[in-house]
Amino acid sequence: MANTVTAGPALSPFSHNPFIGKPLNSARAQNHLGITKKRTPSAILSSENVLKLAEIVPSINYDPRAIQMAVPWVGGATVAAVVAFLSLAEPETTRKADDKEEVRSYFNTTGFDRWNRIYGQTDDLNSVQLDIRLGHAQTVEKILEMVKNDGPLEGLKVCDAGCGTGSLSIPLAMEGAIVSASDISSAMVAEAERRAQESINEGSKLVRPRFETRDLESLDGKYHTVACVDVLIHYPQEKAAGMIQHLASLAERRLILSFAPKTWYYSVLKRIGELFPGPSKTTRAYLHSEEDVEAALKAAGWVVRRRDMTATKFYFSRLLEAVPAAAGSQ
Repeated sequence: MANTVTAGPALSPFSHNPFIGKPLNSARAQNHLGITKKRTPSAILSSENVLKLAEIVPSINYDPRAIQMAVPWVGGATVAAVVAFLSLAEPETTRKADDKEEVRSYFNTTGFDRWNRIYGQTDDLNSVQLDIRLGHAQTVEKILEMVKNDGPLEGLKVCDAGCGTGSLSIPLAMEGAIVSASDISSAMVAEAERRAQESINEGSKLVRPRFETRDLESLDGKYHTVACVDVLIHYPQEKAAGMIQHLASLAERRLILSFAPKTWYYSVLKRIGELFPGPSKTTRAYLHSEEDVEAALKAAGWVVRRRDMTATKFYFSRLLEAVPAAAGSQ
């Protein structure tokens, strides 16, 4: 989704990967890339082979199991060596840019076209995009189950921060919730409004979501539940912590967050993608450790009540449901 986001995600597509839409196997990968079959870290980690490996890893917000399918010859020792090699470069920390403006621009142009199709009904998608659609749909379904777990949604005020094309907002409204939805992208908001008009008839007892173009930091009001799905991937932790605390200030009973989890393995793949930017790069992707997210929630007086995880071949998202600390201790 966009709001910034998102994850879902604002993921860089594998549009330039020669293996997309085809069965992945190491022999074909090595033959195409010309990578030596000698199974030693020094051979695989030659500058030429690292560059070739980067062709298979153009993005971070995809499950690394997909990379293993293409390059199973990269063993644990090699991965450790890759970590050491990549630690020599910190492109994300040396490249200065305005994350918010990048996200706004991307999701109003090429990003909107790409993600509108992924979050839509068209069959004109490659296997990676179809898998991302499946993963995102699973996350939305898990959120709906979470919010309905405590009873009917009819009349509850819900804020969907970073609503994208309305994939969560519209189902919430169809359950009777009063939904305020926002996104940093005006193109996403316009599409969400169009879809809501198609899904919820005028004159129905249901209330269509109220969509508006706003960035996450400018949101105000009070809501029973606040949801922010696959948005934090667009912002570094120092900014994400403040955003989480701001979202918590808007929620009265429940805050739902989903984000790309930070592990050493995902971090390695992310660094490789940053070292070799190409035409398929979109916005920067930031991973967040569960501990950091929980720390931000704790600072705002909230605790995690439920956890879940969506992991398909090319989509992964950690899901947390938080409540005020007083309610969580009961």
